[in-house]
Amino acid sequence: MSELSRSATLRALISRSALALGAARAVAAGGPGVADLRRDAWGHGLLGVAQAVTAAGAKAVRVDGRAEVEALALEGIVATVDEEPDLDPLLLYGLPDSSGVLPGDPVMRAVGRVLSTKRIAAGGGVSYGYTYRAPADSRLALITGGYAQGVVRALGNRAEVEIHGRRHPIVGRIAMDVCVVDIGDADVALGDEAVYFGGRGPVAPALSAWAEVTDMSIAELVAVVGQKAERSWES
Repeated sequence: MSELSRSATLRALISRSALALGAARAVAAGGPGVADLRRDAWGHGLLGVAQAVTAAGAKAVRVDGRAEVEALALEGIVATVDEEPDLDPLLLYGLPDSSGVLPGDPVMRAVGRVLSTKRIAAGGGVSYGYTYRAPADSRLALITGGYAQGVVRALGNRAEVEIHGRRHPIVGRIAMDVCVVDIGDADVALGDEAVYFGGRGPVAPALSAWAEVTDMSIAELVAVVGQKAERSWES
């Protein structure tokens, strides 16, 4: 199986170093409190985040149900379904505030891959319904990531991805597993990474813009991507 076929879906990459730093910052700011790990640790993975925050000094983690309390108890981690979390989740997960300011490096990076590229003539329509027509001759890239993985349909024509450090607009309607971006004259090739949010580039705080467009909270958006995309760890 080729590298491209193995990654032909949206991936949620969780940074070990960013998580450790975010956990330390959250505990330093809030004391030995309770971390919010509901919804599978906001889509970041319950066990890994629980281990990181307890190692940083959190006294307990808030989870969704008794089964999770019991599972974490086997790992020596105190979990609760009753106590209100009081550690700052934006610090813990490295998420932007509503104005797009990041407290540190994002823990999650949502990454698609370029599946194909093609030219489009001025006036040509994109995706089903042709909600976007090219204002000039250009080039398009089909990339992995659609509404089935949490790239909400409302983001079509209103959000961007990052390829090789440059922003490119998502154009047309977002499909179930893919979307289209206008890459213009950029040097983009089959298999290149397309970052939706996270990392250290220009779309790192993009979840704040997503929240404004979709009327969903940043917590909801990141949790859906983390739970529906292919999740794995990176350094």
